[in-house]
Amino acid sequence: MKKILPILVIIFLLHLQTSAQYSRYIVRLKDKGTNPYSIANPSQYLTTAAIERRTKYNIAIDSTDLPVTPRYIDSIRLAGNVTILNTSKWLNQVAIRTTDAAALAKINALPFVVSAAPVAARPVGNNLPVNKHFDAGLTDGNSPAGEVSFTQSLFNYGKSNGQVKIHQGQFLHDHGFRGEGMKMTILDAGFYHYLSLPTFDSIRANHQILGTWDFVSNDASVDEDFEHGMKCLSTIAANIPGVFVGSAPKTSFYLYRTEDVLSEYPIEEQNWVAGVELADSLGVSITSTSLGYYDFDGTAFDYTYADMNGNTSISARGADLAAKKGMLMVVAAGNTGNDIGWNHIITPSDADSVLAIAAVDTLGNVAGFSAYGPSSDGDVKPNVASVGWNAVVANSGNGQPEYGSGTSYACPNMAGLLTCLWQAFPEVNNMSIIDAVQQSSTKYTAPDNRMGYGIPDMKKSFVLLIKKLFTKQSPVVSACDASLAFSIKTGNDMSVEIERRTPGQADYASIKTFTGANEFAKNDFTFTDNISAVAVGNISYRIKMTIGSDTTFYVDSMQVSHAAECVALTDNITIGPNPVQDDLNIKITRTTPAKVDINIVNALGQKVFSKTTQQPVGINTESIPMKAMSRGVYFVSVFVDGKKIFTKQILK
Repeated sequence: MKKILPILVIIFLLHLQTSAQYSRYIVRLKDKGTNPYSIANPSQYLTTAAIERRTKYNIAIDSTDLPVTPRYIDSIRLAGNVTILNTSKWLNQVAIRTTDAAALAKINALPFVVSAAPVAARPVGNNLPVNKHFDAGLTDGNSPAGEVSFTQSLFNYGKSNGQVKIHQGQFLHDHGFRGEGMKMTILDAGFYHYLSLPTFDSIRANHQILGTWDFVSNDASVDEDFEHGMKCLSTIAANIPGVFVGSAPKTSFYLYRTEDVLSEYPIEEQNWVAGVELADSLGVSITSTSLGYYDFDGTAFDYTYADMNGNTSISARGADLAAKKGMLMVVAAGNTGNDIGWNHIITPSDADSVLAIAAVDTLGNVAGFSAYGPSSDGDVKPNVASVGWNAVVANSGNGQPEYGSGTSYACPNMAGLLTCLWQAFPEVNNMSIIDAVQQSSTKYTAPDNRMGYGIPDMKKSFVLLIKKLFTKQSPVVSACDASLAFSIKTGNDMSVEIERRTPGQADYASIKTFTGANEFAKNDFTFTDNISAVAVGNISYRIKMTIGSDTTFYVDSMQVSHAAECVALTDNITIGPNPVQDDLNIKITRTTPAKVDINIVNALGQKVFSKTTQQPVGINTESIPMKAMSRGVYFVSVFVDGKKIFTKQILK
């Protein structure tokens, strides 16, 4: 015992010395026991918008949605000199600040605590930003060499023309999708002077800033902090026609500061997850994150490339849970492409269900600084690419456009366009948007480790989603008519055309055009094609859609079998044989559906037969057994929808 005791004292003193280097910790919890909140009553902790998103996309509310147990938080706070910084309900952990070793010991001894581990050192008074992997350098002045011109649109984008139109983003804007009604959260290191720069006059005047929070300082002001988030915001929200127009200028925003530019520690990942959780609880649909992590101050917290597997880091786990809740997570891939020793993507861009964005210029050339994929578990990363090499961003002094480089700017440019796309197709979920965007990209059939699936085309994405939502009924042939029925999204600048190719014809011919009306929405269409003059054989139909004056495509096709010559239907009733011995056949032909009543009376006026049927369009024959009836005269009457239209005398 005398030998053991000094060793324990030494170990404890070493622990105190090590702990003294840190001031921020994450306390991991075992469960959410004694939680006063209930899965059955989510309105206690989720807004109506958040609940509606889960309902719309069939997302179950589960235990991860429950807040961290308040009693646990209180016990942690009361352990000593402890400040609660924030919590993560998804990861069930609490971020704290303390230098009280006794409090830490008490917290670790709590029965519901897994561990209290350090995630950030004490501040050292350094007022200079550390290397945050934000940008690969800035260039100002005139347009970058090689910038190309693009087709005209309703918007004069000014200097941002190239970064919008490389994705056919003007197609969405021209057809009325500019982010109206959509909510996005941008998580960054600060939004310097967004309250005064003219770049943001429009979103200020229209009250498009819905809320702000600083998870570093735990206050609501983000205007005085670092400029990086402001520049990212400008690529989406700028609205200075002829000078600088962003990729989704009508979107509404929450602006969250989660990054401390004076240090690099995992506490910032915890801040980020807390920010995403807040966004989710408010019903936000999409986030843009131009942050990433792999090396920290010192080496104790550094990630390895093996950790870039989408399931290890705090932020990657949080990102995938956000996607599970229905949020569209757009993340910069990182600016490490030219770094010696690490040119890989950085987390959370490695998360399985996020859209990681590489950087290209307006000619589509990949930037050397853009991080290399794939993720360490082999997923295609980055997913797609957008303009981040000589991208147009707002100058922090006057708000006018300048050129900056980084996947930081490719990310929000892409996030804005996705917001406009999702505005057009709210019926589909976040993963369907990602799938459509990847399918529309230039390298979809052969993705690589620099640009992933390539550069997305918003027009192609739009068409893919129209086709995804298109539904049809099997065509029905009755007599000389082929009936077609289908549902498709249309707007007031769109038309749907039915084309037909009959046996012996080489080409299709237009037979019917429907013109869209009102707002872009799903509409039901029916059409009856008279085929009385068409030769026997297979008849092919196809559905063509035209959007404005710039886009025409085929949605689907169908085929019917025209098995026999026919003549056009007319309402008619025939009866026979007369005289009758066994069965009397009444043949009824209808051009419209109807209720049909058949009555037979004898010469004394006594009813000997009665039958009611629902007659569809076409020909129907009723066989009436008369073999057992007495010989004599009978009268047959047929009523259609209650009105007598036929009477005939027959002889048995």
